Amino acid sequence: MRIEIELEDDGRWIAEVKDLLGVMGYGQSREEAISKVEALALRVIADRLEHGESIPELNELFAVPA
Repeated sequence: MRIEIELEDDGRWIAEVKDLLGVMGYGQSREEAISKVEALALRVIADRLEHGESIPELNELFAVPA
């Protein structure tokens, strides 16, 4: 999943995963913002999987033999 990152006017970095609505994180450094958004994205994905929601971006990640 693509992470978009930008430096805000106040000096903080913001990272966002556009494929997952609302998944964004701020950090004092670029690396901190990326780390936070990656962790949040994984939590959102795990929550969706637990609740049986489809995640099209993961269709090719797992393979179950027939």
